[in-house]
Amino acid sequence: MPPVSSPSPRAADDRCPGALRAHQAADGLLVRVRIPGGRLTTAQLGRLAQVSRRDGTGLLELTSRGNVQLRGIADAAGVDRVATALAEAGLLPSVTHERVRNIVASPLSGLDGGGDADVRPLVAAVDAALCAAGDLAQLSGRFLIALDDGRGDVTALGADLCWTAGTGALLLAGRDVGLRARIDEVADVVVAAARAFLGHRGDRRDIWRVADLPEAAPAIVAALGGAGADPVDPPRGGPTPVGPHPGDLVVAAAPLGRLSAAQADTVAALADGTVVVTPWRSVVVGGPPASTTPRLAGAGLVVDPASPWIGVTACTGRPGCGSALADVHADAAEALAAAGPPPAGALPLHWAGCDRCCGRPAGPAALLVADGSGYRVESPRGEHDGPLSERVAHARKAT
Repeated sequence: MPPVSSPSPRAADDRCPGALRAHQAADGLLVRVRIPGGRLTTAQLGRLAQVSRRDGTGLLELTSRGNVQLRGIADAAGVDRVATALAEAGLLPSVTHERVRNIVASPLSGLDGGGDADVRPLVAAVDAALCAAGDLAQLSGRFLIALDDGRGDVTALGADLCWTAGTGALLLAGRDVGLRARIDEVADVVVAAARAFLGHRGDRRDIWRVADLPEAAPAIVAALGGAGADPVDPPRGGPTPVGPHPGDLVVAAAPLGRLSAAQADTVAALADGTVVVTPWRSVVVGGPPASTTPRLAGAGLVVDPASPWIGVTACTGRPGCGSALADVHADAAEALAAAGPPPAGALPLHWAGCDRCCGRPAGPAALLVADGSGYRVESPRGEHDGPLSERVAHARKAT
């Protein structure tokens, strides 16, 4: 395993952390583990919990791309130990491409009988093709690839490249531009599209995503031989709901995206072989709902769709982030302790420790932004929107 300080093939201004290049946070070093499609074996999840206890804070942070972060690592030697453990667990198959393996997929695909295709084999094929293309190591750690099985869940995330089953559309920055691909062509087409983006970007290292460069989408279409179909409105589904699902599955959310090592051990013990981390900071657990659901709830995970935690996210906040003006996790927990179910029609609610609003969900969301004396409300509907006002009332009581 190369040392943490090994040179990166990308520019220094691409500062997304990875498993080998840690980010220095206020509470120590942070590493981000890419998990294509969010799929982990129970052994891998157990290893992550073990490593977090040994070298970090004992928490696994679930990200909005279905990845996992470990934080509070003391020094570079600790990061090297973590990287070695990840490699041994099969979670670090590529040193050169580990930060660009950002692949999300419909979490229930192939598990619940829904969708138009099982995209699980596509995740493996796209990941392998991505890692085999040496030039694609130049992609930013923010470049996102999505594979939607037709239900429209990950389509709504606005990925740079998103293939959707049913229509076969390859969306660019969330837009249907007329590109189509058969399921057996997806891996090659995704690589070609990513390569075309890099070719058009050239030496501009400040361009990380397709949406950053208005002319990038037409250039990709031209490189792939032109649009072959009329654009249509892609399906736009919502997050995978918590609770029981067909196929002996339970979806459980980690409050504010933090899964303790003990909770991870519980999930690993209950699951029937595989766990899926979703882009909505929840986990899909295989097992009989009648016995699995109460045990997940007993471990402190959210399995009730009426829970006040549903739709609530937060950035790191104090003390982990030096820029934060508040301990957003403590404030959110205090507010939600007195809250009821999310009001009908409520927007997702994101707690932010500063104006950067890191970790905010994709799409419309209400924001509570710490300003040093409390929280400022920002909402596309206005502060006095009824459902938002009910939630904000509890937030203001907490601060």
